Amino acid sequence: MIHDTPSPDDELTVGQLAARSGVSVSALHFYERQGLLHSRRTSGNQRRYAREALRRVSFIRVSQRVGIPLAAVGQALATLPDDRTPTAKDWRRLSTAWHADLDARIEQLSRLRDHLTDCIGCGCLSLRKCVLANPHDELAAEGPGPRALLVDGLED
Repeated sequence: MIHDTPSPDDELTVGQLAARSGVSVSALHFYERQGLLHSRRTSGNQRRYAREALRRVSFIRVSQRVGIPLAAVGQALATLPDDRTPTAKDWRRLSTAWHADLDARIEQLSRLRDHLTDCIGCGCLSLRKCVLANPHDELAAEGPGPRALLVDGLED
């Protein structure tokens, strides 16, 4: 006899998924609302996750840990056929696509680290008034914000 309902051994409750992944229940619910994670509901309206959801949550968390915004993670997951769980091959392909963004972030953080004391250390807290870092407010023509510390493409 074939059943449409998966065996309880093939699924995790939200509490089990939270415990196994190290992610809070509220974060799992958030991921689900964002379309990053999917569950089915039992007749008692309880969430059940396929065991593969554990790998999907890990993919989301690792992506976040390296600074990939959830919107980009969602776009990456949407490229997988049938909403399947990412494989190691998928991770290589998707992470390669993120290299340029990560390199730009690293450049921006390095620039911030190297110049943070110079910009704020003088006490004026204003690049407009700082005759050393921004004589005659020249950077204002390039746009708002801390122009000397921003990296192209990461200003939003």
